[in-house]
Amino acid sequence: MEELLGQSRYVVDHLYALESWAAELPTPPTAPLTLVTPKELGRISQLKTANQVLAVVDMPRPGSEVLPPEMGKGWSLYLDGVQSPGNLGALLRIADWFGFHHVIGGPGTADLYNSKSVQASMGSFLRVMYRQGELQHITEQFPELSVFGADLEGENIYDIQAPEQGLLVIGAEGPGVSQAARTQVQRWLTIPPAPGRQAESLNAAVAAGILCGGLRFAK
Repeated sequence: MEELLGQSRYVVDHLYALESWAAELPTPPTAPLTLVTPKELGRISQLKTANQVLAVVDMPRPGSEVLPPEMGKGWSLYLDGVQSPGNLGALLRIADWFGFHHVIGGPGTADLYNSKSVQASMGSFLRVMYRQGELQHITEQFPELSVFGADLEGENIYDIQAPEQGLLVIGAEGPGVSQAARTQVQRWLTIPPAPGRQAESLNAAVAAGILCGGLRFAK
């Protein structure tokens, strides 16, 4: 909550908090504050076990389809139909950790402002620039970007030499990268399993974490 109150991208309209939480604030918040009881907080919260404070926050206006020039100067993540809000939040957290400053949600991707997405991101939604868009629009605007995709039949992530900037495409659980997005991918990457492994595949967020680390720190 301290991070939310200290940033400027999201306007906090109102705070509803327990008296014990408000008493520990070093300075009064700029947003209006209403003290509530634990029972009242539980009734207005979407969580099964309410925390100490709930914020009402304005959602920013959707960004235009024209992406900022700085997106072509680093690594970005494209989510192709990732339907699980929990996975979306986890992927934002992964992008934040590895310095993928832009995340684009393709058609069919979960809502960023689903409570599960926000909770799973652990605050990363405040730092990572997220917008929706089509992969083809990105490749047209940034033709110089190398586009990588996750696929079981791809190149070993530990054997490649990665460029300093690019775009990593992560598909949905089960179907993987869609046919429309596959036409835009230039190179496919895979994570080699251990000999004799039993699992058929990895969770999308787990796979993305390994691939993001591999691309960031490839020699």
